[in-house]
Amino acid sequence: MQNVADLSCARTRCTLNRVKAGILVRIKQLCANEETAQRLREIGLGEEQLIQLLTCHTNIICQVCSARLAISPQLAEAILVEPCLEAA
Repeated sequence: MQNVADLSCARTRCTLNRVKAGILVRIKQLCANEETAQRLREIGLGEEQLIQLLTCHTNIICQVCSARLAISPQLAEAILVEPCLEAA
């Protein structure tokens, strides 16, 4: 796992699409309409959830618990995260 210093917005909140692959982060806020935010929560991307970004190419692929989820960069832009310091 990479050091938290590799996070482009280390020690502050930023959008999921700005996180480098391999970083463990915690979701802090969903900045989407209520319908989209509820759907994100249903698939495991809710507030306070720990996730690890696996890739950030055409789609954003995250490890959430034991599942891998792919979302669009536009959707990742609506997810505010902060580095998970206890894992650093």
